[in-house]
Amino acid sequence: MASPRVPTSASSPDARRAVARANAKQVDAGEAARERVLAQTTVLLDAGGRLIARPVPRPRITFDLRGRSAGQFRVDGGEASIRYNAALVARDTPQFLAQTVPHEVAHYLAYLRFGGHIRPHGLQWQRLMRALGADPRRCHELDVTGLATRRLRRYPYYCQCGEHALTSIRHNRILRGASYSCRACGEALRSGRAPTPETES
Repeated sequence: MASPRVPTSASSPDARRAVARANAKQVDAGEAARERVLAQTTVLLDAGGRLIARPVPRPRITFDLRGRSAGQFRVDGGEASIRYNAALVARDTPQFLAQTVPHEVAHYLAYLRFGGHIRPHGLQWQRLMRALGADPRRCHELDVTGLATRRLRRYPYYCQCGEHALTSIRHNRILRGASYSCRACGEALRSGRAPTPETES
């Protein structure tokens, strides 16, 4: 006599419904956490306007940052944006609200008040962090177990004293008109591999 078939998670309707309910709860919890981050960002932006005594336009806010970085403030083409890491928001929302949100808002406020030519975690940023009620720490302490680290592509550059490997960030800046010099010889870096004696003739 054949033994009865035991339902597996793939074939059991009850198991599939339970998995779907669990996934929906995770989506709902993740969405609720993101809403809390957006609300806290708005509160701090409003407070920031009073701190720097000027209107604070709302920056573009996304939850598309990946890897081990919790947040990022940037200005591209004159548009300010704050990027948050949704995975880290979901892992520890209270810590994220207490540290990462004021960290990124303080970067934005420092940019509005002092421009883009200050040290990212310098005195101006530190003062704004304290005024927003947060400890001015440069790095977060969120659990990043299992999250991939960001790997940047490297591009070959050279000068008279040797070859250099520049990250895709610096390479793209050079394509947009920036220049970098060798710290040892001071010569401007050139794209490509250093010519060998037989290729120079």
